[in-house]
Amino acid sequence: MDSPLEILYDYFDTHQLWTGEVQLKRNDYLHHAGDRNDNLYYVKRGTLYYSITMKPEEREQIIRFGYVGNFVTAIDTFLTDKPTMFSGRALQRTELKVVARTVYEKVVLEVPELRRAWYDILRNLVIGQTEREIDLLTTDATERYRRVWVRSPQLFQEVPAKYIANYLRMTPETLSRIRAQQA
Repeated sequence: MDSPLEILYDYFDTHQLWTGEVQLKRNDYLHHAGDRNDNLYYVKRGTLYYSITMKPEEREQIIRFGYVGNFVTAIDTFLTDKPTMFSGRALQRTELKVVARTVYEKVVLEVPELRRAWYDILRNLVIGQTEREIDLLTTDATERYRRVWVRSPQLFQEVPAKYIANYLRMTPETLSRIRAQQA
């Protein structure tokens, strides 16, 4: 059985609903906090991360990654049409297919299979966010690392350690020490 992401991708591809493509070089931004970019993107190649800027120290905090085969968007803008709080940035050369929100909303309303896929995607997003909140409330750095390792092994294969450390809210040195202990 196809995943909800595969169902969406196949439908957009079969019906030629893509509204464009975007190429990003390493460290290029897909969008910045404050933008109103409500497109939905499919990651064909590369990896992106989404972050917020923590005040008052203006420190970037990574909250999510997008890999090949994922759909990514500034979810707050996509759902509310308000400026996003998030920046999306390429970790490496990244290729994205684009579908406009207006196109997406039209087909999701018209096609029951896509409506179900969208429901499943939102459900998985809520579950993932809940898991992430538990990770962040876990004060033990080794346990945070273990939880994410079990849930997202792809992270450790595709993302440089300094970004993983930021995502896990620990220093790169702490991450290195934990990885050495786990080996």
